[in-house]
Amino acid sequence: MVSNNKKLGRVLLYSAVLLVCLGILVPYSWLVISSVSQRVDLTAVPLKWIPNTFNFENYRQIAIGDSSSGVNATLKSGLLNSVIIAVSATIFCLFAGSLAAYAFSRLRFHAKNFVFSFILLTQVMPMIVLIIPIYIIMSRVGLLNTIPALVIADSAFILPLVIWLMRSFFESIPRELEEMARIDGCSRFGTIFRIIFPLSTPGLAASGIFTFIIAWNEFFSALILSSTIKSKTISVIISEFSSKVGVDYVAMAAAGVIASIPPVLFALIFQKYIVQGLTAGAVKG
Repeated sequence: MVSNNKKLGRVLLYSAVLLVCLGILVPYSWLVISSVSQRVDLTAVPLKWIPNTFNFENYRQIAIGDSSSGVNATLKSGLLNSVIIAVSATIFCLFAGSLAAYAFSRLRFHAKNFVFSFILLTQVMPMIVLIIPIYIIMSRVGLLNTIPALVIADSAFILPLVIWLMRSFFESIPRELEEMARIDGCSRFGTIFRIIFPLSTPGLAASGIFTFIIAWNEFFSALILSSTIKSKTISVIISEFSSKVGVDYVAMAAAGVIASIPPVLFALIFQKYIVQGLTAGAVKG
């Protein structure tokens, strides 16, 4: 009876995993197929899953930045802006978030739990509630339509997540290691950078990957705070793949495939660190 229950449990588990994988891979596979299809193939009845001829024209236009290809010509600029914004937000959030998380984990100060709870409260507030004040502030300081405005906005929303993740990870590191370092004459900052951060590499990697992916995919703040080619991100540019004659779904799909490559590569290459970073903080040493 127990053996049958175990087999049933495995069947249910594998079925659930299969459904999740299909739910992720099938839409992405259709995105890739759409990007190399002809426009008529996407509107054919019945639907053609495999196009008769593969169309790589949009990839060619994006690669060479053909000025006659509409928004395809601006995609390179959007990619560069997205890389700069995501990398800058990741570096800032990791540095500031790790130090803040260490303070919440190790230091004692008045109303520490209240401040930490208030920081986490910002995570449940929707972007639409805060975007108007952010827009007004950026307008008054002259940062509208600039990359720094998007870096600041993304960092403001991602920083609480980094603090929460790193605080949980720091709690898993034995305090005795710091005490021994302090006895040997190491300063507080020396202990942080020479002992705590090296031991926290999986947590830093996981937090950095999440930060990069969130900043890369951010759309709403980029749409509101940027209206020029110099500051638009790739997510905003992809939303502009439409004209008076309709939406160019093939070009949009090609741009979507290109935009998905960096976060997908990050997730595949550093998946080991993601798992280590999220699980290590759950068990105290």
